[in-house]
Amino acid sequence: MFGKSKDESVSGGNKEGWERDLLNKVVTSSMTETRRTRRWGIFFKSLTFLYLFTLLALLLPDKISDTSSTGGGEHTALIEINGVIAADAEASADNIITGLRDAFNDEGTKGIILRINSPGGSPVQAGYVNDEINRLKGLHPDIPLYAVVVDICASGGYYIAVAADKIYADKSSIVGSVGVLINSFGFVDTMERLGVERRLMTAGEHKAILDPFSPTSDYDKQHVQGMLDQLHQQFIKVVKDGRGERLANDDRLFSGLFWSGEESVKLGLIDGLASSSHVAREIIGVGNIVNFTPKKEPWELFAEQLGAGAVKSFAAISGFSDSFQYR
Repeated sequence: MFGKSKDESVSGGNKEGWERDLLNKVVTSSMTETRRTRRWGIFFKSLTFLYLFTLLALLLPDKISDTSSTGGGEHTALIEINGVIAADAEASADNIITGLRDAFNDEGTKGIILRINSPGGSPVQAGYVNDEINRLKGLHPDIPLYAVVVDICASGGYYIAVAADKIYADKSSIVGSVGVLINSFGFVDTMERLGVERRLMTAGEHKAILDPFSPTSDYDKQHVQGMLDQLHQQFIKVVKDGRGERLANDDRLFSGLFWSGEESVKLGLIDGLASSSHVAREIIGVGNIVNFTPKKEPWELFAEQLGAGAVKSFAAISGFSDSFQYR
């Protein structure tokens, strides 16, 4: 009396069957899509690894082959000084001196070229290199050392160059800038206009000297200027010791100005116009040039060539978090 009719029972069964079929289709479709996504993920990861290793194979051999292995033959040793001269830079005193020592100590070295392309940098780092060049020249008097300027040899770069027996450059090279500087900014008036109060506490009357948010006193200026003048005189002495009577009698030489390679010959800042290959072939007499510049580790070269952007993309594909950064 209270049961369902036969038609109602069949209708309910059809409804349940239809829902079950729909659910099965949804689950099957989801699993298929998941498998498809996984397969594509594996494909793109494999492609990325292939891309990375292809770059490694293409980019590293040229770098690695440029080593100080001489094979026992006579050669002209080359040490490159590129970029800013600083303790944490490629052109650090440690790197340059390591190359110089290896070159001087190699039995096949008949002459050394310092190929310089630097705007300058740390006077301390440049001083270390200058001193070491003079020391090594004293130990190996039969091995000449020449500096060859590429685009620019200024300030600290020239500080190093004057230790060479002779300096050569291209007629369009930039040479000179014998001077010292220190720079900063002052935001005193800006802070007053913005209504910002500077809260600076020190122990020591002049501890906050050159603080950009505080006025600079006359005493502070005199103290810093005295230090710069002292460093400048040290620089001038190094240049005069290195160049001697070759320097022209011109007051501008130590003013911080710089000149073209062509004009630098006239001023005695350099000895002539020549390239590295010309110096090796015609002056040293050995055209076979071997690079003694210390090289970075393969993984460092690879990372630099690939670029941080590609590394970040790889990290995203491989499932690393978005916060991953290559530094």
